[in-house]
Amino acid sequence: MFDIGFLEIIVVGVLALLVLGPDRLPGAMRSVAKTFRSVRNMASGFKQEVEEQLRVHELHENLKKAEQQGMKNLSPDLQKSVDELKSAAESVKEPYDKEKI
Repeated sequence: MFDIGFLEIIVVGVLALLVLGPDRLPGAMRSVAKTFRSVRNMASGFKQEVEEQLRVHELHENLKKAEQQGMKNLSPDLQKSVDELKSAAESVKEPYDKEKI
């Protein structure tokens, strides 16, 4: 990813040891690792959110196509999207039906 070789890592490590000293180096390494972890988690969350938004957009487009066809003679892909949206609507409606009982 960064194209850093073993020799470069050794040089950076020695420089960090000289600049920070042996007392502060472990804390600095933990801090850097924590920062990389948080950046990676943030990127992963962003990627998941974008994928979810694309899936919702695709379902919306498929629903528009199905409505244009009058909800009849739908292709299997469109029918699957319509069925998924119907089940999602039922699952949202379900808790409210239980409250009325």
